Amino acid sequence: MMFTRRALAAWLAYPSPDLQAHVGELREALAREGALSRAERRRLEPLLERLGSTDLLDLQSDYSELFDRSRSLSLHLFEHVHGDNRERGQAMIDLGQQYVDHGFFLQTGELPDFIPVFLEFASCLPPDESRDMVAQPVHVFAALAERLDKRGTLYAAIFHSLVQLAGERPDADAVAEVDQNTPPQDPADIDEEWEEAPVSFMASSPHQMGGPTGVVAKIRAGNRPANRESGR
Repeated sequence: MMFTRRALAAWLAYPSPDLQAHVGELREALAREGALSRAERRRLEPLLERLGSTDLLDLQSDYSELFDRSRSLSLHLFEHVHGDNRERGQAMIDLGQQYVDHGFFLQTGELPDFIPVFLEFASCLPPDESRDMVAQPVHVFAALAERLDKRGTLYAAIFHSLVQLAGERPDADAVAEVDQNTPPQDPADIDEEWEEAPVSFMASSPHQMGGPTGVVAKIRAGNRPANRESGR
């Protein structure tokens, strides 16, 4: 499932020229590995078509509007697990240490709970450990799939795929707890937070929220040694 996790990480990252150029390659890698059912691959197809054919600036604008301006759709795992609880900081440190212990080092500004980074890391672990890593936040993936379905966005397909990859049914109580932990949406707070650091739509710039800018390269370099920078 290594390539499947990496492909999903790529499609969930901030849209880039590199991503657009290799949508077909990623699709082929996913089909070749066969970790997802045909039904799930069909569910992903409209998103892949859009990523490969839509103007890049439109993709970037829509991505930022969807994920950066809504805490309920945040791509940071601990936003949904801990919310504003003080335990969030320690959880971030602990996860970051897991990366370091396995020889992975984040770029400046990248956060370990950013889901594309998390999936990149999981894809490089031994199969059983990788499966367990992805299964741990399955309730978060299920909650995000439901919320994105309600928004009518094609990105929901990625989270449905992650739920299938986890290989276990999300616990209903755990999904409900995600809804309790996720802080309420407050656009005014988000506007204030980003007032001095607006999202850049320059193709050469990394996503402001932190995350991999060269995920596609992982598909072509799956056999490199493990000691490398996560998300690069």
